[in-house]
Amino acid sequence: MPGFDFSNYNRNAALHARGMPLPKATSTGTTIVGCLYDGGVVIAADTRATSGPIVADKNCEKLHYISSNIWCAGAGTAADTEFTTALVSSQLELHSLSTGRKPRVVTCMTLLKQHLFRHQGYIGAYLVVAGVDPTGTHLFTVHAHGSTDKLPYVTMGSGSLAAMSVFETQWKPQLTRDEAVKLCADAIEAGIWNDLGSGSNVDVAVITAEKTTLLRNYLRPNERSQKLGRYVFPKGTTAVLNEKIIRKEDLSKFVTVHDLPTETGDDKMEIDA
Repeated sequence: MPGFDFSNYNRNAALHARGMPLPKATSTGTTIVGCLYDGGVVIAADTRATSGPIVADKNCEKLHYISSNIWCAGAGTAADTEFTTALVSSQLELHSLSTGRKPRVVTCMTLLKQHLFRHQGYIGAYLVVAGVDPTGTHLFTVHAHGSTDKLPYVTMGSGSLAAMSVFETQWKPQLTRDEAVKLCADAIEAGIWNDLGSGSNVDVAVITAEKTTLLRNYLRPNERSQKLGRYVFPKGTTAVLNEKIIRKEDLSKFVTVHDLPTETGDDKMEIDA
């Protein structure tokens, strides 16, 4: 799979030097979270994809497959998160075939941080990496510039502050599976209700040593409901403050009418009898 192409960078720099303004980066919005529990790890994300002030996709998938025991939640530029995770997934598959064992989560994290650091933040991918391997359960965050964190619970994206408030008030050690799923779903809902860039539904992935369970549209807090009433209002609902009537015969006072020349010669329109 080929890598990213930055051949237009020099062209854009030359155009900017001549006075042409550079294109503005599109603002994006997302809420992604992750949480460790006894026996596995849970990651969750909202499903709204935005293009500036426009909702481009109401049900976007932000949980990305890396390998059977490693998944990734992505925030930032949607194309960058898709392509970066697909690139690392193929590299890990080759690594697994050459070594004869399942890939480690720390290997995935290292490949991601090296790839993103190499491009110095021009790839807008902010990732929550979660997985289970023979060394245990792991949860990492990888920022677009290559910095990483390893924590028991993490949040990223424009709705991360609202989501973190839920974790800081409700998280506890030794969570059960159901408690971790509910906690992550509640954190995403906090991002949905408090961040304009996050919205629609809640996706959850539960990763264990045996399998990964993807709960697509686990919560649907924004279901489109039936209209509560008819929006056709009877005459007289809105008060009339002033009324003025102009009759047809009085239009000559306001409009000057010129007679059009009659058609002659070959240009005359043929009219059926």
